[in-house]
Amino acid sequence: MTDTQTCAEDGCERVGAVRLHIPWADERVVCTAHARALVQQEGVVAEPLDGADWE
Repeated sequence: MTDTQTCAEDGCERVGAVRLHIPWADERVVCTAHARALVQQEGVVAEPLDGADWE
């Protein structure tokens, strides 16, 4: 990943690895743990970031 971002979720300091496209909110970059939970909501689309560490 060229520009490392911290997860957008409050209190999380993990590296962002997934951009979430959320119909009712702004796009945001989150870690894999938050992405797994949030993408289960209807309409949310996950876009893995190039070069993200999935471990």
